[in-house]
Amino acid sequence: MTQVASPAPVLTRLGAMVRAARGARPLTSLSGDQLAMGLSGLCLVHCLATTIFFASVASVGGVFLDNHLFHEIGLIIAIGFALITLVSGVLSHGYMMPFAVGSFGLGMMAGALSRPHDGSEVLATMIGVAVVALGHDLNRRARH
Repeated sequence: MTQVASPAPVLTRLGAMVRAARGARPLTSLSGDQLAMGLSGLCLVHCLATTIFFASVASVGGVFLDNHLFHEIGLIIAIGFALITLVSGVLSHGYMMPFAVGSFGLGMMAGALSRPHDGSEVLATMIGVAVVALGHDLNRRARH
């Protein structure tokens, strides 16, 4: 006679997921800084994935992900988020440091657009994105 596994472990995991979801905040309740940090993370993933992809498949030319227009639009979006969240942060808590750190990171990202495609632009962009994310994190912390 074959025994069927008990559904108790599955129900226990499902119950834990439901309890965790109850404590989670919906996407609409996230602050602009948290959304901007999430976009910074996506930018880092894009930089790493594109570099690894093009390094592993040398014969593939950049079609969409390596297009300069794609990166310029991404920088414009980053500047827009920074203006909205970092400036509103300065107005609400009065600290200039998050704005200065975020602006420095945006400058690094903008400077990376003018670098040659030899890998240094990826490194400069990733450092700039990390500095912008740090500015948003400082801004988020200063609000609380």
